[in-house]
Amino acid sequence: MDQFWTDILSFAIKTTKRVGETLVNDFGKLQATRKEDGTLVTKADQWSDREIREAILTRFPEHGVLTEETTHIFPKNDWCWIVDPIDGTTNFTRGIPIWGISLGLLYQGTPVFGYVYFPQVQQSYYGYWYGNSGLIGPTGAYCNGELLQTSLDQPSLNHLFNLCARSIDVLKNPFPCKIRMIGVASYNILLVASGAALGGVEATPKIWDLAAVWVILQAAGGIFISLSPEPIFPLKVGENYGQRSFPCLVTSRDELVPVFKPLVEFLGN
Repeated sequence: MDQFWTDILSFAIKTTKRVGETLVNDFGKLQATRKEDGTLVTKADQWSDREIREAILTRFPEHGVLTEETTHIFPKNDWCWIVDPIDGTTNFTRGIPIWGISLGLLYQGTPVFGYVYFPQVQQSYYGYWYGNSGLIGPTGAYCNGELLQTSLDQPSLNHLFNLCARSIDVLKNPFPCKIRMIGVASYNILLVASGAALGGVEATPKIWDLAAVWVILQAAGGIFISLSPEPIFPLKVGENYGQRSFPCLVTSRDELVPVFKPLVEFLGN
């Protein structure tokens, strides 16, 4: 099993680096079009999606694939990759250097490995979280090879909480932290995993926004709370995840859930 995880990590590193090198050449140069769900897409998103999907099917033909720009039906394969070819398309098109390539590997419907690469700022986040899967292998969460750990600090106006554009109604009430809005769902959550922020909320993330970082956050000691009645994982075979959103709260540790959840839980309604 150790060799399996070595191969998985090596594949994620090499594939995202290769794709990222090409995407950097289009950074800030492409016009986006709007999809039916209101999100943006460029030719670069579509190219990246195709390249990663083909790389997975070539290297791991027994694995399934669900990607943002192609198939949204969760397959019956025990192992399935969920791919966001460019997380942060708006940033990418407008010349803002925080955007990433996100790969989540699921086992029987639940993520167990996540890898997110931000080519422009040269940051690679990855982690392993096996939950109740029965799998064994490497543990922990990392950024550029350095172990990640969530913050143990208490909330204050010197600490950060991340919002998305659709969650700004949170600010109608006093909030115990400074606010940041990154514009990239994965980076929002990874800032909590890294200890830079104490928490964050995403109002309308899709499954490809969450699959990789769900692993990394928990491997770093963080807490992931669904703001919907039903749990996100495991995913259901044959279900279409193209239009479904999964509002969520993330915190650096369990004790902060009752601090932040009452302020954001309306986003799940």
